Amino acid sequence: MNDFHHRLEREVPRLRRYARALTRNAVRADDLVQETLVRALHKEHLWQRGTDLRAWLFTIMHNQNVNEIRRAIRDDATVDLENCSAILIARTDPTASRQLRELDHALAQLPEEQRQVILLVGLEGVSYEDAAAILDVPIGTIRSRLSRGRESLRKLMEMDVNPTSSAA
Repeated sequence: MNDFHHRLEREVPRLRRYARALTRNAVRADDLVQETLVRALHKEHLWQRGTDLRAWLFTIMHNQNVNEIRRAIRDDATVDLENCSAILIARTDPTASRQLRELDHALAQLPEEQRQVILLVGLEGVSYEDAAAILDVPIGTIRSRLSRGRESLRKLMEMDVNPTSSAA
């Protein structure tokens, strides 16, 4: 195996985590990861050494996901974005388990564009610049989607967004 293949292999756990959070379906996520890896191997010659491999792979994954959603719409099939997976549930702390289920449910209610940005920046730690490149949108769009998404999550999870109101 060459250096590219080793680096690609190291990114698989991140790809799987993002795909599962993005698709909310373990089987579909595994298919998306496999499609991404096949495409990356086929397009290896297009990757520029010295650039961020993770961002390149996430871009491929994003495009594969968009293509799959478009194909499903075109074929008049439904995409089950509400299918909850148990991958985010903590088994030891019932409070943490409940909170993760609530977060999972709240994320499912966000528009796809906001959920993608929150998952890339919040879950994967991708920079705003890389998220903009991955999603092929301006950085200002990333900032606004992230802001609106975070605000929506606070409301959906019934978090007090104005802590000064509790001091009375």
